[in-house]
Amino acid sequence: MARNTLPSVAAGEGGLNRYLEEIRRFPMLEPQQEYMLAKRYHEHSDTEAAHELVTSHLRLVAKIAMGYRGYGLPIGEVISEGNVGLMQAVKKFDPERGFRLATYAMWWIKASIQEYILRSWSLVKMGTTANQKRLFFNLRKLKGKIQALEEGDLKPDQVTEIATKLNVSEDEVVSMNRRLSGDASLNAPIKASEGESGQWQDWLVDESEDQETLLIQQDELENRRAMLASAMDVLNDREKRIFQARRLSENPMTLEELSGEFDISRERVRQIEVRAFEKVQGAVRKAALERANSLQAVSQ
Repeated sequence: MARNTLPSVAAGEGGLNRYLEEIRRFPMLEPQQEYMLAKRYHEHSDTEAAHELVTSHLRLVAKIAMGYRGYGLPIGEVISEGNVGLMQAVKKFDPERGFRLATYAMWWIKASIQEYILRSWSLVKMGTTANQKRLFFNLRKLKGKIQALEEGDLKPDQVTEIATKLNVSEDEVVSMNRRLSGDASLNAPIKASEGESGQWQDWLVDESEDQETLLIQQDELENRRAMLASAMDVLNDREKRIFQARRLSENPMTLEELSGEFDISRERVRQIEVRAFEKVQGAVRKAALERANSLQAVSQ
């Protein structure tokens, strides 16, 4: 990976636009292509394979980086930090675990960008606890959702709502809001920084789903289907038949029809359906938790 250089973002609007155009030229990978490249790098330290994995996901990094453009930092540096996270993800990615690189790499990309932002905001004297970081990165978004758009202190009910949602104290919300508002002069809009105008943001405002998002959504759908199929194994034959007929069919069978099929009462069919649903739901939740823990453990 070291001997293959990545595209860099030059300062200014033109530099960013050229970078975005350049990374669009790298093709997206099919699942089997990605798997084979990851195997080559994982087993043989093939730097060419690693480079191809990285370049095929540069658009994902750029999209994530754009979401942090409100912190007044040069967008080129934010993207570069995200690329560092992507390269770390490629190094640690294990294709045998069953999920796609994009799903796994998001953890690393966001972590790398967020650490860079926290380092750059030295004047804020940020804390380092998980709750403080969550407050720092979510305060603006939550203020927008509750229409707290005015400058100055938040209203008491707004402070309470944000504190509850982010599991922090109300004093922390008030303090963080004042810090961010007080440093507003440091966060001039990007269009006033390094000659970058707002026109490049049009790249983000495309109403259609980008390929990276579609890939992640498809990967998540496949994982959910796999978890459901595995969860069905907790059911006996009768439970499985009733659950599929009542919950998974496009044209669900009636209780009356199933009561006739199994020669039991409609109420008994309903009870079996409810019990089967609860068993499947429990199994899916367990599998989802194990998958989340696995992703988090590998990313640490």
